Amino acid sequence: MDDISFDDFLNVDIRTGVVTRAEPFPEARKPAIKMWIDFGPEIGERKTSAQVTVHYTPESLIGKRVMAVVNFPPRQIGPVRSEVLVLGVPDENGAIVLVSPDRDVPTGGRMH
Repeated sequence: MDDISFDDFLNVDIRTGVVTRAEPFPEARKPAIKMWIDFGPEIGERKTSAQVTVHYTPESLIGKRVMAVVNFPPRQIGPVRSEVLVLGVPDENGAIVLVSPDRDVPTGGRMH
């Protein structure tokens, strides 16, 4: 693993957001869910998709606080234009568990 500088880390803008809408993404090569996430008035709502179908349903994601990188350029993933990268970690079987704050924090708050 290569070291990065502290300035490199500061260039990654990771914010907290709230999932406002979620729906199945059947066109994806691997099972995934499309999500619309509100990052507050400064950033607004952004769209993405994530392979999180083992632990989440679209209904269970509504209102969930998540952490995401908001300053990557958009990527086209099939018919979805992904505008943020939602963060997650694998469980013991490799299924993704979303990263979220363990307390109620303001929407759009930047990770330090």
